[in-house]
Amino acid sequence: MSLNTTSLRNAHMLVAKRLETIQPSATLALAQKAAQLRSEGRDILSLSVGEPDFDTPLNIKEAAILAIKEGFTKYTNTDGIPELKMAIQSKFSRENNINYDMPEIIVSSGGKQVIYNLFAASLNPGDEVVIPAPYWVSYPDIVLLAEGTPVFVRCNMEDGFKMSGQKLRNAITNKTKWIIINSPSNPTGAVYTKGELEEIAEVMREQAHIYALVDDMYEHIIFDGIKFHTLAEIAPDLKDRIFTVNGVSKAYSMTGWRIGYGAGPQKLVKAMAMIQSQSTSNPCSISQRAAVEALAGDQSFIPEHCKIFQQKRDEVLKMIKQIHGMKCLKPEGAFYLFPSCSTFFGKHTPGNKSIENSEDFVTYLLEFADVVVVPGAAFGLEGHFRISYATSMGVLQAACKRIADACAKLM
Repeated sequence: MSLNTTSLRNAHMLVAKRLETIQPSATLALAQKAAQLRSEGRDILSLSVGEPDFDTPLNIKEAAILAIKEGFTKYTNTDGIPELKMAIQSKFSRENNINYDMPEIIVSSGGKQVIYNLFAASLNPGDEVVIPAPYWVSYPDIVLLAEGTPVFVRCNMEDGFKMSGQKLRNAITNKTKWIIINSPSNPTGAVYTKGELEEIAEVMREQAHIYALVDDMYEHIIFDGIKFHTLAEIAPDLKDRIFTVNGVSKAYSMTGWRIGYGAGPQKLVKAMAMIQSQSTSNPCSISQRAAVEALAGDQSFIPEHCKIFQQKRDEVLKMIKQIHGMKCLKPEGAFYLFPSCSTFFGKHTPGNKSIENSEDFVTYLLEFADVVVVPGAAFGLEGHFRISYATSMGVLQAACKRIADACAKLM
């Protein structure tokens, strides 16, 4: 065997087989592509990243500065400082009418780590996780990394992009361990009603072997006077089979601070904390103190931010609906639109390239309109694309005009 052949074989063996089924985050990859094109002098307008364009509120930043000045820069408890757990405990009681004991709460470096720890701690090879599609891009890959099996339930525009109790019932097998509910949804902005959650709860009562991961990350970004509900609030009898994840990234404009939290069965939380102790250990001490202020401090800016997000939603929705052949549901929360682009499939670009799928459509918008959006395929539902309207109104209006002009050029 030659030296080159041996080197290639060793390189192949170096990377774990489980990574063969994993894809990089499509949203982060597109953000990096946009940054690269800007560095080359292109006037790129990005509607790809799910990140509020508001600054972190001043009181939260000041709490972090005070923590630094006081020397709060050492290791903390692996699963979160007591002050933050108490603030989380109070938040759940005050806003969701759910009571958790301190050992039932975990704090991690972002909501994504909470979910990763959850599945790493609970899935065995072959365990199935029911995921409504469209879904947040990381759910399936996290399940695969934990050696579980994602089972997708297609939820079309006609379904409001939401999984009904009957669709869930049809997807459950004796291998099902978890179901995922994300409301308000990334990428669609869909919000589950109380009645729809009650349907899900009834299926869980029928199927005593399944657990629910409820992702409430966009809880406070909700529009049109709609009332938010979460599953453990609706079905307190199922509380010991529900794990709720949330965080400060979206509502408090703290994406870079990396604080997520979750609450659920104590035995599971203990196992998650053990995984965290052997991976990242505690979340950033400064960020934890800032998160205490976020959850326990002034909340008056949240309705103001929601009002601005709703204005942006309405403007972008109006412009998108004016594009001939494009359909879009009105999102009820989060800061995304998920329009249909399937009517453009089979058409040709000015460069005579055929548009066959959402990736082709998104690539066309990037190359011919200098606009970055995310293909629906990344979220498990072909024929759509995601727009994030968490940017300035000027950028949104300019980007939507470019999208309209580009669509008009397809033949």
